[in-house]
Amino acid sequence: MEFKEVKSLLIKHINKMVKDATHLFTVEIGKQPNGEITDVLWETYINNFPAGANPLFRKKGEHECSACRRFIRQFGSVVAIRANKLVSIWDVDITDAEYSPSFKALAKLVKSEAIKNVYFAKESLIGVERNVDNLDPKIKWEHYAYTLPSRFVLNTRTTSIEAEQAKYRDSKNCYQRAMVEITRDSIETVLELIAQKSLYKGEEHKAILEKLLRLNKEYAKVPEKERDNYAWVKSIEVGEAVSRVRNHLIGMLLVEISSGTELDEAVRKYEAAAAPANYKRPKAIFTKKMIEDAEKTLVDAGLLESLKRRHATLDDITVNNILFSNKDAGKRIKGSIFDDMKEESGVNVKTLSKVEEVTIEDFLKNILPNVTDLEALIENKHVSNLVSLIAPAVKDVPSLFKWHNGFSWAYNGNITDSMKERVKAAGGNVEGVLRFSIQWNENGDNQNDFDAHVKEPSGLDINFTNRGYRHPSSGMLDVDIINPGKTIAVENITYSDKMKMPEGDYTFYTNTYSYRIGRSGFRAQIEFDGQIFEFDHNKDTRSGENVIVAVVNYTKKDGFKLVKSLDHQSSTRTEWNIKTSQFVPVSVVMFSPNYWDEQTGIGHKHYFFMLKDCQNDTAPNGFFNEFLKEEFMKHKRVFEALGGKMKVEPTEDQLSGIGFSSTQRNSLVVKCKGSFNRTIKINF
Repeated sequence: MEFKEVKSLLIKHINKMVKDATHLFTVEIGKQPNGEITDVLWETYINNFPAGANPLFRKKGEHECSACRRFIRQFGSVVAIRANKLVSIWDVDITDAEYSPSFKALAKLVKSEAIKNVYFAKESLIGVERNVDNLDPKIKWEHYAYTLPSRFVLNTRTTSIEAEQAKYRDSKNCYQRAMVEITRDSIETVLELIAQKSLYKGEEHKAILEKLLRLNKEYAKVPEKERDNYAWVKSIEVGEAVSRVRNHLIGMLLVEISSGTELDEAVRKYEAAAAPANYKRPKAIFTKKMIEDAEKTLVDAGLLESLKRRHATLDDITVNNILFSNKDAGKRIKGSIFDDMKEESGVNVKTLSKVEEVTIEDFLKNILPNVTDLEALIENKHVSNLVSLIAPAVKDVPSLFKWHNGFSWAYNGNITDSMKERVKAAGGNVEGVLRFSIQWNENGDNQNDFDAHVKEPSGLDINFTNRGYRHPSSGMLDVDIINPGKTIAVENITYSDKMKMPEGDYTFYTNTYSYRIGRSGFRAQIEFDGQIFEFDHNKDTRSGENVIVAVVNYTKKDGFKLVKSLDHQSSTRTEWNIKTSQFVPVSVVMFSPNYWDEQTGIGHKHYFFMLKDCQNDTAPNGFFNEFLKEEFMKHKRVFEALGGKMKVEPTEDQLSGIGFSSTQRNSLVVKCKGSFNRTIKINF
């Protein structure tokens, strides 16, 4: 077969290959680890001619043409994608014994590699159509050449081929990661939240998510070895809004849910980023499908009735699970052996003015058995230790939990301080070891730009210029408001780790970065060790003016101490019907239910001091995932949502108080009455 015929067949094939293609692609052949590109394509072409088919012409074989070599270098690795399979320019139906081996070898080589980039050319003509022999003008040479349609030619005056290829490559990689990392269940869950109007600005993403769901189902049907090619085509077809969804806010939510983050937490992160200053989710979220899945699992296990939860009362517990009860509580405890003997044994009473310190183990073993009345000093730092005992609403149902009984517990998870709520809603951390928050524009009349600052012992100043940067001291400014508008503005600095904090004085102050209008001043809070100190600065401030709010001294030995400040009040709070900074009667002392009935214990041990008249008014979750039997963990997110659904409504007759984990350091001061009176500090 004449070369001219071979060339014609090649052009005809390429025309067919590019006819309906919006884009062509290239594979990478011959690149070495050091970055050097070898001439593998050309060598494959030449070396596969049969013996005698490449006769010597002058000094080289007649097929060893420099113009054809340039064409193969420039265009030989180009492919199209059809039905997720590669089509190379060499897939030409040639039966000629001379050219067929080379074309087949090139086709096999090219299609054995993965696509590297979208193909673009600087000019439409690839190669040279024909030329005249340099030595003999009578000889006219034909060469491989092809004129590309304009859609494959890039105007390099406005961009570069490398930049365009990088854009398409990033879209493809983002698209394929989304198909792999974002589960169908997560997309359906978010779509259901949008349908329920339970997701802030969710309607904006509905169309993209519906398309993503269809693509996810389609991708799952593609054979694994074809998915890379499929992703190249689809990422171009759907455009960047969908292909790069993983990098957008809604995509981050999908990835969080897909990776196992609890739904409430994933949505909280999304909504904090979507509207950090003006949106706060009022309640836990869950979807209809999640509840249906959970119900089926529980029905199959015969545990549906075990879901119903209520506050436990003294009537629910037995003497076997009690370490102490006062005489009023003892009369209601099943199987109680408490009687009036303790009351009669109160002789030679001595009051100890000195506070003794003992471990919890020593207190339970050597002191509590001889106590008839117990009172606990509830400090502000104990607010997070408030705990309720939760019982099954239906008696004698099988246990959902890893332990034998159906009782669980729930610690205080609500934040009642309004400034803390606003800081948390704005994405700020309110759970650190030391917090400084400021608030202004409560009446919409203060448009100043106040900045919160902390000057550390080293002289380092944490301020608005390094927002979001966590310093080696663990301090970080995580909320910064510039224009309050109509909203109440807050800023927040939190230290998360005592061990990283240098010892010395921490000076907390505000700077009026920009004075606009705002004669109402600002409010501030400093919190450490469960204590909240509140400050009001009602005076006008001018641009550039600093106001020192407080100085807190920190040492590893003594912890935090407020040494200098504006006028302040250390808040005495009422939580769960209990006033802090007062001694409160203890009704019952017990271990957490996972250590009842002489169980060796599953999980951490907790020590509960249930308080007289303590009333949890926060509607706690009926149960938590960490309590559940292992077989329910495959439905981890479903049960998390269900635990929020099965909230326990507040009641007056409940067992609530304060609890301490055996894994966390804490302390509690108690007054003990018995054969003698003593005040004791219990160390956990």
